[in-house]
Amino acid sequence: MSISHVRRARPCKARGFSVVELLLVVTIILIVAAIAIPNLVSAIDLARVGRAVADINTLEEEIALYQSINNVFPDDLSQVGYGNYLDPWGNPYQYVNHATMMGNGEVRTDRFGLSVNSDYDVYSNGKDGQSSSSITASASQDDIIRAADGAYVGLASQF
Repeated sequence: MSISHVRRARPCKARGFSVVELLLVVTIILIVAAIAIPNLVSAIDLARVGRAVADINTLEEEIALYQSINNVFPDDLSQVGYGNYLDPWGNPYQYVNHATMMGNGEVRTDRFGLSVNSDYDVYSNGKDGQSSSSITASASQDDIIRAADGAYVGLASQF
């Protein structure tokens, strides 16, 4: 026999990934996900709050236009074309006209029981969909409110 025909027995090297390598990759992916997901959820919540603030500013403009034409504030948001308008969490915006006490909301008060607006209230019940007339109540902390007759629009917890 010639040397070229003799096959040497070579150890067969398996191709692919070992279980340890796969577990290492899965562990790394889970660690990255554990870091990224809470940041993503926080960013989504901030975006929803920002949208609610912008929506309330738009509602303020429409209410001001209605008031300039009719010399009274609307009794509900449907009179300005936003009767079925939903906040970023899928709940209707709340509104109450202080002069007539009409609307689907209630007068918002501060920690001393004083109204935070003298003309009307427009607000979102926030992420939990619950609210209380006092903006300092725990159910109201995530509400997005209009306060100080429009000088402030934002989270009730920051007013």
